[in-house]
Amino acid sequence: MPELPRDRLLRRGEPAYEQARLDAVWNERKPDRHPDVIVLAETEEDVLAAVRLARREDLRIGIRSGGHSWVGNGVREGGMLLDLSRLKGIGVDPATRTAAVQPAVTGPALLARLAPHGLFFPTGHAPTVGIGGFLLGGGYGWDSRRLGPACLSIRAVDVVLADGTLVHATDDTHPDLLWAARGSGPGFFGVVTRFHLDLHDLPHRILRTAHTYPLDLLDEVLAWSYDTLELLSPAVEFSAKVGFSPWLEQQTVSITATAFCDTDENPLAPLEDAPFRDRAVRAVVAEETSMAELYDYADRMTPPGMRWALDGIWTDEPVEKVLDAARPLFAAIPDTTSHVLWMLWGGFPERPDACWSSQAKLYLSPNAGWTDPAEDLAHEHWTHGLLADIQHLSKGLQFSDNNLADRFDHGLSPANSARLERIRAAYDPDGLFRTYMTPQESTTAYAAAGRARTH
Repeated sequence: MPELPRDRLLRRGEPAYEQARLDAVWNERKPDRHPDVIVLAETEEDVLAAVRLARREDLRIGIRSGGHSWVGNGVREGGMLLDLSRLKGIGVDPATRTAAVQPAVTGPALLARLAPHGLFFPTGHAPTVGIGGFLLGGGYGWDSRRLGPACLSIRAVDVVLADGTLVHATDDTHPDLLWAARGSGPGFFGVVTRFHLDLHDLPHRILRTAHTYPLDLLDEVLAWSYDTLELLSPAVEFSAKVGFSPWLEQQTVSITATAFCDTDENPLAPLEDAPFRDRAVRAVVAEETSMAELYDYADRMTPPGMRWALDGIWTDEPVEKVLDAARPLFAAIPDTTSHVLWMLWGGFPERPDACWSSQAKLYLSPNAGWTDPAEDLAHEHWTHGLLADIQHLSKGLQFSDNNLADRFDHGLSPANSARLERIRAAYDPDGLFRTYMTPQESTTAYAAAGRARTH
């Protein structure tokens, strides 16, 4: 079997090592964790060689796909960082309405290949997100209220296992392995080198409505949005954002709805019946838009070059109870790019062939963005600490946003979590692949402060 080319294998202390370690995390808040070895895989053969090397040298493996994990989950102390960011192959078969996609492919790249064939996939909201971590974590993407979490559209996966073999896992050949790939997030115990995806029809057109209101309407706007969700088509993605508005130089509450339409009808019309509609300080009403514009809007919410901390809970408690509990969180939003996302998901039927299982009507998510490292602890406390105070309302977390080391919550149902660990024991009995991060492994200021308080 061929070995890794020398320029793709970096050991700690070598000239190119540190830049590769820093480049592995999109967030400017880089983890103070140093793998012994970094492998910059360019082919599937490189991945196989890397796993064999890890077995020989007893190196536990962390994996990076697109590098958009807010906490750099793949970058651990010691062991190997297997960097898949060069695996960007896309194959589309219009006849079978399927695509074969490697883990570092981004949403815009995939959609650009699908659109000429009239096809679509519920890709991640940020344009820099690699599809590997997005899919494994569940995949709450564009039009997922109608199409479902993206992981439910995985038909098969090509996986390098802990024993160094490459398998093509389907519901028939390796059902437990594919079940785990549909939603286990950082707990998956293999290296997916290719996802085989079921595709969907390209929307006839996309409409977008956005209203911005003064902050004194916060309770009224959020409660109305919570109750209005049931009136909207599943083709409508509906959310609110509470945070600082630079152009108004004040905190505001805004609602945004995006409709993925199959006809010429306007499913966003009910938003214009809001009882406070005449108090909007800015409004966009059912404007036709494109995926490129949607990606641009999303990208501006979390600009690169900043330090970021994210967290979130799923909840379906009565809206008055949620608003009362979350009042300290809303009151303490920093006057920066930080904001609270109020995503009205509504729920989607779970399936027995997928371990994905944490969801509820509402996703409440604080997003902290700042630039000064001296402010890390304050921003991380706002993100994780204030959310921990209302964790009694939680039905679980979303793997793509959360660091289990900063605020532990359940990303899977208890039954699915137990089944996942049984399957892991069968496929990776020696624990070659890293799993969910623990507080002892984290290097965030908030986790460090928590360890100090408990010792």
